[in-house]
Amino acid sequence: MPIIFHVTTNDNWEKAKANGFYVHPSLKDEGFIHCSQGHQVAGVLERYFAGQNDLVQLVIDTDKLISKHVFDWSPSTADTFPHVYGPINTDAVIDVISL
Repeated sequence: MPIIFHVTTNDNWEKAKANGFYVHPSLKDEGFIHCSQGHQVAGVLERYFAGQNDLVQLVIDTDKLISKHVFDWSPSTADTFPHVYGPINTDAVIDVISL
């Protein structure tokens, strides 16, 4: 059960649960949803979510994902990050952690 993570707002997660899938604007803009490995979450929070409230961390079981996920190189951080190339089905989210 390989696990990846995605940070979003509680409001966005509530909307996703009502729809049965989660979509981030990056899917339309870049073709994928940015995710992280466990050791990368703190850096993502620091770089992109500083000062924001009402955040949740989605814990995603990649074996349950309907959309394809790929580990892509990020030159800006010199690291490899998981990206989901489609909506994240909510039943692939096995836990939600309040941040």
